Amino acid sequence: MTHVFMSALVAGANSGQIVSFPTDTIPALAVRPDYAELIFTLKQRSNNKPLILMGSFPSSLWSYVKGTDAELEIWQQVAKHYWPGALTLVLPASDKVPAAMNPTDPTTIGLRVPDSRVAIAILSQTGPLATTSANVSGKPPLHTMPEIEAEFPEVLTLHPTESKELEERHPNTQGAPSTVVKWTGDGWQILRQGAVSFDCSLSKG
Repeated sequence: MTHVFMSALVAGANSGQIVSFPTDTIPALAVRPDYAELIFTLKQRSNNKPLILMGSFPSSLWSYVKGTDAELEIWQQVAKHYWPGALTLVLPASDKVPAAMNPTDPTTIGLRVPDSRVAIAILSQTGPLATTSANVSGKPPLHTMPEIEAEFPEVLTLHPTESKELEERHPNTQGAPSTVVKWTGDGWQILRQGAVSFDCSLSKG
């Protein structure tokens, strides 16, 4: 069995292993950002599909982006409105982001803070992790830890007694991926409509 308690999962993540845990949308595969290429290999994922950087709170993520003071104010206001929650912000990447996170366009990075006590408990101990859905590329996302363990036996998954939040997700977001919006320089572009509705007028601080 690959499921472990949170302390062992955190230790594995910190050492560079791929781990999986529930979020407020669908379970994530996660790894340290500097080991991001491991997820592309595991999922047989195309390099043109970037990973998302997930953190336990907004202030843990801002050093991974770069922008003007005015832009940062806008981004922080949007984050304050939607985070924690099922919204991914695609923003200009700073030099701190490993190129392997987004191999074909390392100038941008997607950021999210999940509305999940379990995920935040893990991320607060590991720091931001590179994340994606738990599935082989091109196949539907897996929704349970047993499914993930069967598909990816080398991945550390959270023990069932510590992953009950999968059963406690809000019905409006259960099984739906996050909404993805990209900053264009003067406003927002919706790249994927997901679990939450986004107000594109939120472009002023």
